[in-house]
Amino acid sequence: MILGGALSYGGAVFSIFFIRGFKADIELIFAGFRNLNRFFVFLAANLIQLIFVLAWTLLLIIPGIIAALSYAMTYYVLVDNPEMGSLDAINESKKLMKGHKWQLFKLWLRFVALGLLCILTIGIGFLWLIPYANICTAQFYDSLLEE
Repeated sequence: MILGGALSYGGAVFSIFFIRGFKADIELIFAGFRNLNRFFVFLAANLIQLIFVLAWTLLLIIPGIIAALSYAMTYYVLVDNPEMGSLDAINESKKLMKGHKWQLFKLWLRFVALGLLCILTIGIGFLWLIPYANICTAQFYDSLLEE
C-alpha cells in the first residue's frame, strides 16, 4: 500500500514516455522514489483515491466503479504537472474524465477479460497484460488532452 503510489506514478511515467516517443527505460518505473517530497504526494494520492473509492463503494458497487474511473488519470496528470499536489491532480482527473468514463470502462473491460485468460497461464500472461493496459490507458489520457 505504501509503495503503490510511487509505483503507479512510475508506471505512468514509463507509459507516457513510451507513447510520446521518448526513451522509455525500465528504470522509469522507479521514478516515484527519486524525490522524497514527491513520494509523499504519490502516497497521498494513492490513499485519497482509496478512501474516496471505498466511500463511494459503501453506497453501492456502481458508484465505486464510477469514482475509480473518475480518478484514473491522476498519476498521468502528476506526470505532466510535477508541481501539482495530490488533491489537485485528483480534481484535474475528475475534470478530464467528465463525459469519458464510459469509454474508459469499455477499455478496462477488455483488460478484465484478458486478465481472466492470464489466470489460465498461471499468471504469466500478466507480464504482458499489465504493461499493455498501462500503455493503452496512457494513450487514452493523451487522447483526452487532445480534446
